[in-house]
Formats: sequence, C-alpha cells, structure tokens
Amino acid sequence: MPVTPVVAPEMVDLAFRPDPVAPGGRIGLITLATDFNSEDDLRRILPGDVGLFTTRIENANPVTVDHLRAMADDLPRAARTLLPGYGVDVVIFGCTSGTAVNGSARIAGLIGQSLPDCAVTNPLLASQLALRAVGARKIALVAPYIPAVTQSVADGMTADGFAITRILTFGLETDPDMTALPPDALLAAVLQANSDDADAVFVSCTAIRAAEMVERAERLIGKPVITSNQALVWHALHLLAFDKPVTGFGRLFDHAPETSGRASSR
Repeated sequence: MPVTPVVAPEMVDLAFRPDPVAPGGRIGLITLATDFNSEDDLRRILPGDVGLFTTRIENANPVTVDHLRAMADDLPRAARTLLPGYGVDVVIFGCTSGTAVNGSARIAGLIGQSLPDCAVTNPLLASQLALRAVGARKIALVAPYIPAVTQSVADGMTADGFAITRILTFGLETDPDMTALPPDALLAAVLQANSDDADAVFVSCTAIRAAEMVERAERLIGKPVITSNQALVWHALHLLAFDKPVTGFGRLFDHAPETSGRASSR
C-alpha cells in the first residue's frame, strides 16, 4: 500500500493590516424562529459598515396574545448567544406585537439579564420615538395580525400618548402568511387607512415587507409612513451614534429622536 507523504503546515508569510469587522458598530437581532423577513429587511436598510448578528427566540404560531406573552421567557437565553466573548453594541428585539403584549420594560429587563451593559430597542419603542421625531401625534395604524393582537399594538400606542384615527388589519395568524403579503397590498392598505386628520401612518410588524414601499407611500399621501423595521434601524443607528446618511427608506432618516442614547432604550 503506497505511503501518503506528510506535508507540514506552513505559516502564511504575508504582511497585512487587519480589516475590522463592522467598523460602524455591531447590532444584535433577536428575531422569532418563524420570522421569514426581518433579517433581510434590516440588512437592506442598514449601511454596509454596520454589522447585523442574529439569533432566534422560540415562538409558536398562530400569533396570539398568549403565545406572544409566553415567548418572552426565552429572551435571556437568546441574548446570551449574540457573539459571546465579543458582544454587540445594540440589541434589537424584533417583534412589535410581542413588545406590545409584554411591554418595553419587560423586554429590556429580560435581555438585560444576559447583556446588562448593552443598549436595547424594540419595534414599538422605536416606532413611538420615530413618530414623535416626525411630529406625528394622530396616527392611522395598519397591521397584519388578528384583531386581538392588533388591538394590543393600538393600546400600546395610545398608552404612550398617540391618538389612533383608524385601524386596518389583515387578520393573519402566522408569520409566513404575514411575510407573503405583497408590498403593493401593504401600500394599498396605507392609502386606505390614511385620512386628513392623521399626521402619519404606522405600519406594524417586523415580519412584513413594508420598508420596500415606504417612499412610494409617502409620495402618494404626502406625510410620513413609519414601519417597524425602518424605525428599528433608525433608532439603533442613533444608539450607535452613527451619523452617516441613510437614503431610500423614507423621510424618517432626516430626523433625530427627541430622546437619544441608552436612557431611551430602557
């Protein structure tokens, strides 16, 4: 039997300067196990020098208030898996309805059990800050969920001082069905929900492909359109103190939050 010669490894003899990963900052995303969309949406909006690092939380379909409440218990475990030993600068919890049901304070507290020194944001908090930044107090709400879950989001907005002028919901029960909504269907819903007395339209849910139609919608209705993923990127970048322009995703990126920094994330 022929003997295979043993080749010893050699060290690469090249001089190079390390190229840092994500020089603009590291964002950790905790998304749902069944979310088909948010990673793609966030990466589409984020500048190229900001890194997105993802982990997933256990959840169950259909999307109901009880299931949304139960899934929060997995947040400390999921947070521990975000670049252990290196860490991230900002953590995003990627579920608007889950935040509405559990509350921003509880979400931040559960993530903080594992990442106590990290800034935290979520779609409800980010969207509330975004709506204030564009001067909106009276809003129309578009959502993909069943009515009870949509109502929890509406209640979260009114509890934070917003007046709801109209609510439209698609009545969908699962994340894949929500992601399957065409952006043109979401655009049509924005046009239907809008009214003269609304300052802006808020399109809730990280699982829907809403960021793609924001600029078209704003041109048609002549007022701001805020979506969950768009607001998440906007707020996370401000928490990073990232000051380069972001274009193509609505007039929100021309504004700074009324309250920035880590205090607004707790």
